[in-house]
Amino acid sequence: MRVSKLFGKTLREVPAEAESVSHQLMLRAGMISQLAAGVYSYLPLAWRVLKKIENIIREEMDRAGGQELSMPVLQPLEMWQETGRDRAFGKGLFTLFDRRERKLALGPTHEEVITQLVSRNVQSYRDLPLLLYQIQTKFRDEPRPRGGLIRVREFPMKDLYSFDADESGLDESYRKMLQAYKNIYARCGLPALLVEADSGAIGGKDSHEFMLVAENGEDEVIYCPQCNYAANAEKAQSVKESAGSGAPLPLEEVATPGMATIEEVSGFLGVPSSQTIKAVFYVADGELIFVAIRGDLEVNEIKLKNVLGGVELRMATEDEVTAAGIVPGAASPIGLKDIRVIADDSLNTGTNFVAGGNKPDTHCKNVNFPRDFTADVVADIARARAGQVCSGCGGRLASLFGIEVGHIFKLGTFFSEKLGAFYIDEKGVSRPLVMGCYGIGVGRLLSAAIEQSHDDQGIIWPMPIAPYQIYLCPLYREGSDVAGVTEKLYAELEAEGLEVLFDDRQESAGIKFNDADLVGIPLRLTISPRSLKNDSVEIKKRSEKEAELVPLEAVVARIKEMASSAA
Repeated sequence: MRVSKLFGKTLREVPAEAESVSHQLMLRAGMISQLAAGVYSYLPLAWRVLKKIENIIREEMDRAGGQELSMPVLQPLEMWQETGRDRAFGKGLFTLFDRRERKLALGPTHEEVITQLVSRNVQSYRDLPLLLYQIQTKFRDEPRPRGGLIRVREFPMKDLYSFDADESGLDESYRKMLQAYKNIYARCGLPALLVEADSGAIGGKDSHEFMLVAENGEDEVIYCPQCNYAANAEKAQSVKESAGSGAPLPLEEVATPGMATIEEVSGFLGVPSSQTIKAVFYVADGELIFVAIRGDLEVNEIKLKNVLGGVELRMATEDEVTAAGIVPGAASPIGLKDIRVIADDSLNTGTNFVAGGNKPDTHCKNVNFPRDFTADVVADIARARAGQVCSGCGGRLASLFGIEVGHIFKLGTFFSEKLGAFYIDEKGVSRPLVMGCYGIGVGRLLSAAIEQSHDDQGIIWPMPIAPYQIYLCPLYREGSDVAGVTEKLYAELEAEGLEVLFDDRQESAGIKFNDADLVGIPLRLTISPRSLKNDSVEIKKRSEKEAELVPLEAVVARIKEMASSAA
């Protein structure tokens, strides 16, 4: 491909609307174009990367025994209502009416559709196991699309669904997919970290994510350097160290004039924040919820949502709290009536806490759970963080940030039971199919690769997914042989099956080199009057500063060697 004919132009300036590094670089490199919030066109350079990623994914899915198919984007809303996931996805589900006023959804995922499809085609245990997948556009109405392709409303995704006769079969399918995913990221040249994850609206029991470590990643990973435990912040657990173990003392009211926050109260009373009880108010499916947690900890809203089993969860407003007869800044679960109390299990780690007094400018000392108040639910609803103790080995946890590029779930029988997907086993007994779900956001993987691998000049593509392998860069000068040598070399490289982006523009060396670095092609091949004086050309890896001079007759062999060794 000649750059003079390439659709999409590079930009010198960073677009004002782009926040993340990958978003900035893709716009500047002429790879994507925004149509609306969270909706993008993939220009030829990005499309080539996308197709390479898809081909790697497809090969690994097929190698693991997967069969590719394609399912409809338009889905009857009734299917989602049968499983209750219309409520679980909430406003994230795009819906529309057809001309007959039937309500439809644009598929954000395809569990319902694939389950119904399999139920029509599987009758016996002899039809199992099955691994069925597609690579297709998905739609999710993200409330805050951001980061370019990191979080969008329309995106390409690979989703595979496994169907087995029992849990042991699911375990085997899960193992196959786990290995296939490791192969995919390795072949893409992208080291991915496997972490425990929450299943979210998809549901299921066991769940893992694959993360690409990136400084600007939106997901925090909590991990233990000693035992290799790793989980995303939504799922991570830690040991909640003791907050004191003295004998319970009598409850005592104390004046705390103007003190409302944990920091103010603990400072005024001279107690550590771990010796206080924080009151946090939420509205869950329209119901006001009182959450009690140790003052030095934060509520993990995903854990809380899972405990409540609800769908919509948000922080309560001060007006909603006041309307319930509660004093903001001095709230306490002591004597609370007609409001559900959810307590973090950190309240079992100490005695004689400080909590609100349910009166203005008043707090209570020596509050002990469950002596002084009860809770409807006691569970781990705290957010684990770096520095806390690992529950596995006792080491200290650390954290890093990454971008989720794959998610796998053990779904079990939820969908098959809801939608009537059963099979007949060896004994003639009807049993529900046991399912798994395995997804990769292809566009997000493209974007994450840039977040992980770039410098101040631009993108640094891994060879296996680069849009082109070689950036052929002639530096034309009147009276030189550069043009003829370059055309001949271009033809030879393409004849060898190498992918070449030929910068045939009459531009300066600075402009060409800047564009080469910006676009991030792994190998830059420069032909100049100076190099031709020595019958040589200059080869430079995008990831390295130094270039090497290679004799003209050896260039094609050297390029083939470098391209294959980096693949």
